[in-house]
Amino acid sequence: MQVVFIGSGNVATRMALAMKEAGHKVVQVYSRTLKNAELLAGRVGAGPIDDIGEIRCDADLYIFSVKDDVLADIVSQMPPTTGLWVHTAGSIPVSVLSPHKKRGVLYPLQTFSKEREVNFRNIPLFVEGDCFETVARLKEVAETISENVHILPGDKRRILHLAAVFACNFTNHMYALASEIMGDEDIPFHLLTPLITETAEKVAGMDPHTAQTGPAVRFDEKVIQKHLELLHDPLKKEIYSLLSKSIYKVSTQQ
Repeated sequence: MQVVFIGSGNVATRMALAMKEAGHKVVQVYSRTLKNAELLAGRVGAGPIDDIGEIRCDADLYIFSVKDDVLADIVSQMPPTTGLWVHTAGSIPVSVLSPHKKRGVLYPLQTFSKEREVNFRNIPLFVEGDCFETVARLKEVAETISENVHILPGDKRRILHLAAVFACNFTNHMYALASEIMGDEDIPFHLLTPLITETAEKVAGMDPHTAQTGPAVRFDEKVIQKHLELLHDPLKKEIYSLLSKSIYKVSTQQ
């Protein structure tokens, strides 16, 4: 297929590279910043543009991979095309691509960075479309870049995205806070790597409720109080207290 990417960020970069590897031809990359368009276009052999009016109208697939809060504005500026329009957002309805008739969603459930290689074949891809024909076509395209493709309606995709924020974004923020705590005492963060790895591997085969350990599960008030005394940042204290209360509450309901 001939593919146009509207966006050049982390998701667009990894998906464009996966499309190229699968044999599709990425013909154009649009970004509001020409330099960003050029960087991705150069990696996939496409033409870079920063004027949305220059979008080719004869491609087969147009993939909108931009920030959620600018997606509707970008769509409103798109010239008419004959190809299929899809976006990659987890929490935006497919209707944002209206009034274009052939529209859908291609949502990859993964955390991406431009320069970090990923095996796209293993990434869960969630497909939605405006009609059965669009869903079937999108599923066929998705299966060329991933072996883990699912059809999922928008209401469930939004719940999945919410859960992913807890499982990924919030978890990574905990790593960042742990890094700050250790950095204040010149303790290398990499010492936590085996613990982080085991925690992730454990929930791959166990229910997360069963896998939970630590002082909050048994509500060890002495340990919790000592930890709070070591934290000088009020926000970190609040986060620690809220998470400890949540862990204890959930553990007593099991």
